[in-house]
Amino acid sequence: MDICVCGTQVPFTQGGAELHLANLVTALREAGHRVEPVVLPTAWDRDRILDAAAAWRLVPLDFDLAITLNFPSYFARHPRKVAWVLHQHRGAYDGLGQPWSDFGLDDTSLAVHAELVAWDTAALGEAERRYANSGVVAARLARYNGLDAEPLYHPPPLADRIHEGAFGDEVLCITRLEGNKRPDLFVEAMGLASGNARGVLMGRGSFAPQLEHRIAELAAAGLGRPIEMTGFVPDDDLVARLATARAVVYSPFDEDYGYATLQAFLAGKPVITTPDSGGVLEWVEHEVTGLVTDGTPQAMADAIDRLAADADLAAELGAAGRARAAKLSWAAVVETLVGPTG
Repeated sequence: MDICVCGTQVPFTQGGAELHLANLVTALREAGHRVEPVVLPTAWDRDRILDAAAAWRLVPLDFDLAITLNFPSYFARHPRKVAWVLHQHRGAYDGLGQPWSDFGLDDTSLAVHAELVAWDTAALGEAERRYANSGVVAARLARYNGLDAEPLYHPPPLADRIHEGAFGDEVLCITRLEGNKRPDLFVEAMGLASGNARGVLMGRGSFAPQLEHRIAELAAAGLGRPIEMTGFVPDDDLVARLATARAVVYSPFDEDYGYATLQAFLAGKPVITTPDSGGVLEWVEHEVTGLVTDGTPQAMADAIDRLAADADLAAELGAAGRARAAKLSWAAVVETLVGPTG
């Protein structure tokens, strides 16, 4: 089949959605299809968000099948549109009134929210079939738009390269340094930890300066355990550090999916998280594949110290996580998305 995969690009930004699109294109091509990625630049601010959606309605798509991914690509028009929803515009949905969103509770924000919900419901309702990145994303679609979607899970980036290794003393936090990802929780937890763990904060984002300042404050006061900020980490380095880590901390707010969780599991490492981390909890089961804390820095510190002191427990939890993540397959994803006539 001739297939287009529709996605969006925030200029000069590279993250999970961009990797997801690239991996899906590769998997479809390996299955024998002719595939083109169709990507439009978009803006996420409230005042231009409807413009980004409207732009997709004008794009001619001369393909047998259109697979749409993140907002606003699912506004594309095609007689055979399959929506695999990575996420909607979260700032306008569950982000209403949150400090990390420019959608407040003022009249203008609520009016744009209402219009976007109506637009989303119509555009996604056009789809021949609907899938969601996770159960959390499917639940949001049902709650806000009254639409059903089947969760469709997929391997994380670098799945074919990540491997197990010895359990060292590094506890990794792999995330974008933004408010909804809550990297500050990891920093505060390391400031309370008393064991042998060494913290490594991997990623970049707008919160980097204040996190760097806070880490310096903790170090100057002689509190907690040391934290290294790496910024962007090349793939080879990420694979190597996952292999020798003790555990991974991943505690975003109501995450859509969470690649860091699955990457940790493929490396045989347990994940420490919180009870409001969303899609992360579809994989992290307390005392089985990781530790689910109460979300406070002290509880997170206690979990870090516990795994730092007990390599056997870390290995047991990590092995259970690896067994779950190893079942994921891009071939199964392609078969589902293309359908029996593909």
